[in-house]
Amino acid sequence: MANVSIKFNNKEFLLSCENGQEEHLEELLIHINQKFNHLKNDLGNLGENKLLLITAVKIMDEYYETKKKIDQKKNELNNLSNKFKELKSLIYDYRDKKEAEIQELKNLHQKFNDEIEVNHKKYEQLIDEAADEISSFVKKTRQDNKSQ
Repeated sequence: MANVSIKFNNKEFLLSCENGQEEHLEELLIHINQKFNHLKNDLGNLGENKLLLITAVKIMDEYYETKKKIDQKKNELNNLSNKFKELKSLIYDYRDKKEAEIQELKNLHQKFNDEIEVNHKKYEQLIDEAADEISSFVKKTRQDNKSQ
């Protein structure tokens, strides 16, 4: 344990604290002393006990107001976090939907290409058959003309 000598309301006090906390304790006591002296100047000398009580009430009021603001900010942060999670979920859902649409378009594109290939083969076959028929017709016509 460490000891810190402080001056409060023109009186010397020796306080103990954990090792390494001396500077922090001194900062706290400076703040308390400033509050006390400020109230003493504003309200006059009401007596040390009453001024100490008012100082404690003021400090607790500041503490609770700060705590209330921190709690409010925590709630705001939680709300933002929830909205972020919701937005993230919507983004992933949108991405999944678009990927499904892209896959469907790829499937339709492949089906269309397959149909084109089948129709191309049918067209080639139809042309070959038509050419064979024309060739047979021409050949038959020549034979008929030679026989006459």
